[in-house]
Amino acid sequence: MGGDFGPRITVPAALDALRRHPSLNILLVGHQQQILPLLKHCDSALRVRIELLHAETVVAMNERPTFALRRRQDSSMYMALQSVAQGRAQACVSAGNTGALMVLGRGILQMLPGIDRPAITSTVPTAAGHCHMLDLGANVDCSAEHLLQFAIMGSVMLRAVERIESPTVALLNIGAEEIKGNEQVKLASRLLTERTGLNYIGFIEGDGVFSGEADLVVCDGFVGNIALKSSEGLARLISCKVRQSFSRNLYRRLLALLARPLIRELQQQLDPGLHNGASLLGLQGIVVKSHGGANHDCFGYAIDKAVAEAEMNIPERISKQLEHYLYPPIAPE
Repeated sequence: MGGDFGPRITVPAALDALRRHPSLNILLVGHQQQILPLLKHCDSALRVRIELLHAETVVAMNERPTFALRRRQDSSMYMALQSVAQGRAQACVSAGNTGALMVLGRGILQMLPGIDRPAITSTVPTAAGHCHMLDLGANVDCSAEHLLQFAIMGSVMLRAVERIESPTVALLNIGAEEIKGNEQVKLASRLLTERTGLNYIGFIEGDGVFSGEADLVVCDGFVGNIALKSSEGLARLISCKVRQSFSRNLYRRLLALLARPLIRELQQQLDPGLHNGASLLGLQGIVVKSHGGANHDCFGYAIDKAVAEAEMNIPERISKQLEHYLYPPIAPE
């Protein structure tokens, strides 16, 4: 029910996801009077793989997360997360209020042992393809220990989903030198260096994120969210400037016709929607947050991400690795 468009985007995207994933079943949580008309012409083979769970209310985009936790227990978001906690579903995908999703997820699903806070992670386009970045806004203030936990969770996820044997981990900083940065980042770097099994390569600057120097970039949510939104804004600016440049005169419009395949390829590579779907790592369940303005295709990418994480059982994999990373054995003297 969430996002800018609600069921008229999420329901068709769910139907397409069923076509892409033959083993998938979907539980649509929301107001039935809005959902049922969108299923009227649904193929019967897909309809039997859909279950409806009626929810009377929704969490508004401007509602405080604590209010949603206390007063919105009959909302679609609350009931969807509760379905995961009860084992009725293996993952939850939402385009709703991010803060409420995090607080409700933490309250309903609980945190993995050894993890203090959930972290939002998503992919960022790079020259080498893409990298993963966290936290992207769940935690404005983070300690060095929190950054260590983020690095562990991200590394385990990359091993499982991306099948990268030893993902490289970097800390986002204002410089690559060890003397740069605040005390929190410096301490986090020391903690990461001490952990065997983590392929920590040190500090990375903002431009290094997009050159593909690391598979996983770790930062607090304040820095990460600004970096992500800045990159999305820059991608839209580049796309806009390219269109303006090719439309200035007849000669350039003719060139645009010849260059259309290259322009389309560039736009697709830089389109933030292709990387839609941010995972809330650290919860005892899979939760994927879609951008509120996601269209049909982009919301489908978020569903695909949830399917992949469910198939790999990411929370269990993270949980099994936490004790090894957080409490490494002490070498005998």
